[in-house]
Amino acid sequence: MKRETARALIEHVRRTIEAAASRRRVPALDCQDPEVRELRGAFVTLKKNGELRGCIGHIMADAPLAEVISEMALAAAFQDPRFGPVSPAEVSKLSIEISVLTPFTPVADISEIEVGKHGLMLSMGYRSGLLLPQVPGEWGWDRDEFLHHLCGKAGLPSGSHLDPRAKLMRFEAEVWSEEDLAEQPQTCP
Repeated sequence: MKRETARALIEHVRRTIEAAASRRRVPALDCQDPEVRELRGAFVTLKKNGELRGCIGHIMADAPLAEVISEMALAAAFQDPRFGPVSPAEVSKLSIEISVLTPFTPVADISEIEVGKHGLMLSMGYRSGLLLPQVPGEWGWDRDEFLHHLCGKAGLPSGSHLDPRAKLMRFEAEVWSEEDLAEQPQTCP
């Protein structure tokens, strides 16, 4: 994704959250880049003072990226069950990150997992959990710790990824944050 397009998406996330928090009409994304119309999964992560404030994503590549980003911005700000809704006063204190996902690939052997490159999703029965590629780096985890925390995120005992009933998938993400893009102009092709 072009830096200008990523910047436009992040600015759109901020405007969307500002409008919704103030009970105003949510703006439409003004971006003509064909990439925003591609069917992609994505996550929106919000942090406040370096701490997680909301993170919600859509993993299926079944809707245009612009639509997914808009919906996940609202979900991360107002529907993440771990946090209360973002208040109008908080919006300016949020830092925004978007993660645009690649298709998921089954993991045949855990040696295929590259920490810092791959995100993981584990599902077994009615339980599932997903961790983005940047998470183990933020916490300093190695592959075993990454898998341990993934099992916990899925609500499964540690080591469940080895269970023959478990489905372990890997993916990559193109990650953009406001900090990464601060020097870029706010235009979109």
